[in-house]
Amino acid sequence: MPEVSAVDRDYNLWVLLHQVSDIIFNAREAELQKYGLPATQAEVLFVIKAIGDKVTPAQISRMIYRRPHSVSGIIDRMVKAGLVKKTKDLHKKNLIRVTMTAKGQQAYKQALGRKSVQKIMASLSEFERQKFKSLLETLRNKGLKELGIDPKKLPPPKFV
Repeated sequence: MPEVSAVDRDYNLWVLLHQVSDIIFNAREAELQKYGLPATQAEVLFVIKAIGDKVTPAQISRMIYRRPHSVSGIIDRMVKAGLVKKTKDLHKKNLIRVTMTAKGQQAYKQALGRKSVQKIMASLSEFERQKFKSLLETLRNKGLKELGIDPKKLPPPKFV
C-alpha cells in the first residue's frame, strides 16, 4: 500500500473537518427549518445580539468570517423577511446600521434552542471538548495569520 504524504494527511484532515462542519450545519438547518429560518440568518441574529443593535454589515462579516458581499446578501434577505432593518448612520451617511425587528427578536429566541448541535457535541467528553476547542482555536488563529489577520485584534467568538 502506498505511503500517504504529510500533505495528503493534512488535506484529508481538512476534508474531514469540512465534512463535520457541513454535517453539523445541515443538522442545524433542519432544526431551524420549522421556524423558516436559515442557519446563516440565525448566525447573523446571534451576532447582532452579541454586538448590540446598530451593528454594521462589516462587523457582522468580520465576526462570522464571511465576505462582505455574502453578508450583504444575507442581510438583504433578512430585511425582506422582516427580521432586521437597515438604517443610515446619523453621523456617517455612507455607513449602514443593522437592527433587529420584533420579528427578528422572536426568531432569535426560537434559534436559541440548539439541540442538534448539543446532541452531536454530547458525543465528546468534557476533556475532549476542551482539547477540541484548544485545537480549533490553534487552527483558527494560524489560518487568520495566513490571511494576514491578527487574531489578537478580533473579538472572542462568543455569540450567546
